[in-house]
Amino acid sequence: MPSSKNQSSSLQEKAGISPPEIINVSAISQIQKNRKQQPSSDELIDGILKGNITSLSRAITLVESTNPEHAEKANEVIKGCLPHANKSIRIGITGVPGVGKSTFIEAFGTFLTDLGKKVAVLAVDPSSSLSHGSILGDKTRMEELVKDANAFIRPSASGDTLGGVARKTRESIILCEAAGFDTIIIETVGVGQSETAVHSMVDFFLLLKISGAGDELQGIKRGIMEMADAIVINKADGDNIKKANQAKLEFNRALHLFPPKKSTWQPKVTTCSAITKEGISEIWDTICQYFQMTNECGFFQEKRREQNHFWMMETIDEHLKSNFYNQPGIIGQMEQIKKAVQNDEISPFAAAQFLLSEYKK
Repeated sequence: MPSSKNQSSSLQEKAGISPPEIINVSAISQIQKNRKQQPSSDELIDGILKGNITSLSRAITLVESTNPEHAEKANEVIKGCLPHANKSIRIGITGVPGVGKSTFIEAFGTFLTDLGKKVAVLAVDPSSSLSHGSILGDKTRMEELVKDANAFIRPSASGDTLGGVARKTRESIILCEAAGFDTIIIETVGVGQSETAVHSMVDFFLLLKISGAGDELQGIKRGIMEMADAIVINKADGDNIKKANQAKLEFNRALHLFPPKKSTWQPKVTTCSAITKEGISEIWDTICQYFQMTNECGFFQEKRREQNHFWMMETIDEHLKSNFYNQPGIIGQMEQIKKAVQNDEISPFAAAQFLLSEYKK
């Protein structure tokens, strides 16, 4: 019987690949130098207008930054890109987690790029309320679309905003439009009231549903149903086709209970399979019909004007809130007041009024 010392362990470390003996020091130095260099606002604008993805990515990072020093530069880039924006179709896509949003967007985005469209996907990933981190795994789910030369995928952390679709997402849309992307897709986290924020920045709002998950009756509610311009029953393949068609009938009946939309558009319900690509072209046909109708009646332009006004007010609210929390006087008293509220020494309402009075001073 062989000795146990001579037996090979399953945990035995094997020799790896040796690093190359020749290292280009000058190349490494140049890469490190380029990484440290920060392009100016004019350089970023010029790169974006030429369709340079690196410039676009850097500009979005600048816009998303919470560093106050980056705000002025970000505003300059937005100002330079604004005259070249507003020439795209903006589509919002929402649905509960697990409905297949990322898989659907990849199938839909690939279909659009095959038609010659340039597609930008702004995907929002939920941030942890504990670690404040985010996986940002949407590119992993869209492994085919991410390799498409006519597609740009930008996952962003939701942070502490509602669904992560606040002013920063709105500005990212402008940057993508200036870079030449004619179709902008915004994917929501799909929880809470993030759908309301997305609806206020897109032209067409698409609600993804799945059948057989007990969500048919849950979907027949005024809020999300009234916002949807189309409802798509996803995963209509295999044994699930019959259930998907049944869900389609139920949602069609529900839509007729709601008052007509201001645009006079009647939302449509359809089925699709992101895996087999069945029904994808019909969804695009529906979107094209919507844009043709709303352009002819003037609703499309009216909605864009209302959205611009809405985001002006939202930006004012955001700046006032940020300015309040960054005031030295407020920062100095916040911790003390917070402890007093927690110890029931002062009511939350009186504490808020006191801090607001101090802010006015």
